[in-house]
Amino acid sequence: MVAPGITGCTRPTKVKKQAGAQKRKRDDVDVEQLEQAVEQLDPKNATYTNFTDLPLSEPTKLGLKAAHFAVMTDIQARAIPLALKGHDILGAAKTGSGKTLAFIVPVLENLYRLQHVGMDAGLGALIISPTRELAIQIFDVLRKIGKHGHMFAAGLIIGGKSLEAERQALSRMNILVGTPGRILQHLSQTVAFNVDDLKMLVLDEADRILDMGFQRDVDAIIEYLPKERQTLLFSATQSKKLSDLARLSLQEPEYVSVHAEDRTATPKTLQQNYIICSLEEKLDTLWSFIQASKKSKILCFFSSAKLVRFVYESFRHMQPGIPLLHIHGRQKQGARLDTTAKFSAAKYSCLFATDVAARGLDFPAVDFVIQVDCPEDAETYIHRVGRTARYNREGRGVLFLAPSEEEGMLKRLEAKKVPIELINVRQKKRQSIKDQLVHMLFKDPALKYLAQKAFVTYVKSVYLQKDKEIFKLTEYDLEAFAASLGLPGAPKIKFLKNDDAKKRKAESRQEMQISSSEGEEEEDEPAKKKVKTVRTKYDRMFERQNQDILADHYKKLVRDDDAVDGATAAKDTEGAEQPHANDNEDDDFLAVKRRIPAEAQDAEFAPPISEADAAALEGRKVVHLQGASQPLIIDSHRREKLLKSKKKLLKLKDKGKRIIYDDDGNPHEIYELENEEDFKAKGLPEEQRRRYLEAAREEVQVADVEDKAAAKAKRREKMRKRKERERAEMEGLEGGVEIGDTGVDALANFRADAESSAGEEERGREEEVEEEEEEEQSKKKGKKQKKWFEQDSDDEEASSRNKKKGMKNNGPIVQELEALEDLEEMAAGLLG
Repeated sequence: MVAPGITGCTRPTKVKKQAGAQKRKRDDVDVEQLEQAVEQLDPKNATYTNFTDLPLSEPTKLGLKAAHFAVMTDIQARAIPLALKGHDILGAAKTGSGKTLAFIVPVLENLYRLQHVGMDAGLGALIISPTRELAIQIFDVLRKIGKHGHMFAAGLIIGGKSLEAERQALSRMNILVGTPGRILQHLSQTVAFNVDDLKMLVLDEADRILDMGFQRDVDAIIEYLPKERQTLLFSATQSKKLSDLARLSLQEPEYVSVHAEDRTATPKTLQQNYIICSLEEKLDTLWSFIQASKKSKILCFFSSAKLVRFVYESFRHMQPGIPLLHIHGRQKQGARLDTTAKFSAAKYSCLFATDVAARGLDFPAVDFVIQVDCPEDAETYIHRVGRTARYNREGRGVLFLAPSEEEGMLKRLEAKKVPIELINVRQKKRQSIKDQLVHMLFKDPALKYLAQKAFVTYVKSVYLQKDKEIFKLTEYDLEAFAASLGLPGAPKIKFLKNDDAKKRKAESRQEMQISSSEGEEEEDEPAKKKVKTVRTKYDRMFERQNQDILADHYKKLVRDDDAVDGATAAKDTEGAEQPHANDNEDDDFLAVKRRIPAEAQDAEFAPPISEADAAALEGRKVVHLQGASQPLIIDSHRREKLLKSKKKLLKLKDKGKRIIYDDDGNPHEIYELENEEDFKAKGLPEEQRRRYLEAAREEVQVADVEDKAAAKAKRREKMRKRKERERAEMEGLEGGVEIGDTGVDALANFRADAESSAGEEERGREEEVEEEEEEEQSKKKGKKQKKWFEQDSDDEEASSRNKKKGMKNNGPIVQELEALEDLEEMAAGLLG
């Protein structure tokens, strides 16, 4: 047993730490008085208008006062008393009515009365929001209210931040704010994350969280949480589905809807209008509106992230005179936070956004909310337009509707009690930006590719919409929409109108071949022979193009002309598209529209046409280039500029051939093949091969004899020079012997004759053997091996000096005789 007052620590605990630990226990708080005051609350009969009317703790009152919150809104006045008493709540109120504070205050107060503070207490409250930006906004409000005396440890867990840093802090948290995906990741992967003692669960924008997008994540999170807890659900459009409420295990929830009896589902200070605008006129109308509202704060909603990026990049190049921003779900978290901060602080700005900014975000003083693309339902419209006219301020919303979308969307808005009026656009003030977009896309290939992806994602978003009464893809003019984006053509939609894709996929290859061949027999019987019934892997291999240059996702944006011609030929009289033999996957949503061949990527480098085709082109200028076999047709200003560039004209000229000249000066190609008839006239291939080998063998034998004779002469010459050098050395030592006046050295002649009679083997020694003999002789004569810095002249002078000195002092030098040559040399010296 450890003695009382003694801990297991090796070092004594500091006094300051003990004081801090006692302070965090908060023994001096008035918990009992707060409990009695909360029990006396009567939310159903009494009315509360100010925050001072509620039994709140002193830290909460200080936080509300510092944030300048005094009077409660309708949703706060009805939801906070019920939440303080521990009821489960389903809260529904208009956008901008203060729902965030309606659950922040009960979370702080309930945990305060329970004294759920410190690391030992664990997690007490979990607040879930659908988007990162909304989670950050809730956390900022929580920190602003709770930093004036509350001791809770609060944390924010969202995607895009360090996972390891969040894991280390989770064990200390009492209140957590996060998104469903990141919360589920920590629940399943972080060992120290314990939620067994959870007291409160809050779902902000509950209709979106309980939707199909987060259904699996929320169901998995609920499995981890304890059954005994308080649950608060808040949204602008609350759901009353029994299935959703059963999933959350609510216990006798109180439904709080302060605006259910109102005539409208949107604030009264919000002016709502819509305009009838065809698909190809949307960008022109939006640009004209921005030009007319430069002194405003505008928020524009689009249906896809690629469309947001394209509109932002293209409008930014055209410089509208107002700061432009963009936000979408594919951005990194840091960029999204910077964008929301800049737009909140800006006085005049225009923000292009997807639905990631449609819910809960509180941007101050937004003047206009422009919904360029039609929302998927009325709830999304209400959340979008709720970014303006917040907290009884004025605002205006404008909805762009295509003619085919008007009837269905107005029905949905009317069912949700959304008042909206039709307005017209002044055609005189609308500016067309189509030509500017075409020019920008022509100069910038990256922007052109972005425009293609924007078109693809928009069409796909419309195609995947559930409400087909509003979104009728067949009634959109997609070619005109693509032209309004600056594109020369639109990718083709490849789904069948009168047939189901699953049925076509189950159809066998043989049936497809039969159906296509029968349709062609009715049109043209002779063309039946040209139909290829089987496509092998080699056919597919040779059909591949530019695999090293263009990626697959880019090639899908370009239509193959051959495939389009085949598809049009396979259509029947009703207009339904039949399966074609050249199609690999008919289930693709989009088909290629246009293909640019690899050899003619630029129109200016198109190959010249023949003279017959040139004659058929009336009114065109024909230029015959020097070095080109075909003339150049000048049919545009760009091709006319080619005549000024020598470098570009080289690509239109014929390629030259490399030639060589023979001994007679006649030019011919490097490699020339013999005529087949001449080859056969020389005989059979075996006979020609035998004659060639014999001739080659004779040439090699003759060359071998010549090479041996040359080598022999070379060795003799080298030997002669060496003997002359040795004779000169002997004359220097012994004075030499001269016989007669002819200057002929008898000793040298004698030695040469002896060498010549020594035999063929000795005369045929190689150069390496001769060098070894020279080194041995130099050692016998007392010569030292030369260093790298010594020269031949210095070596000869030193050796001659040493020899003369030795003969003068000690007489002749006695050498050991080991070879016949040495004996002959010594005998010659004695005779002399």
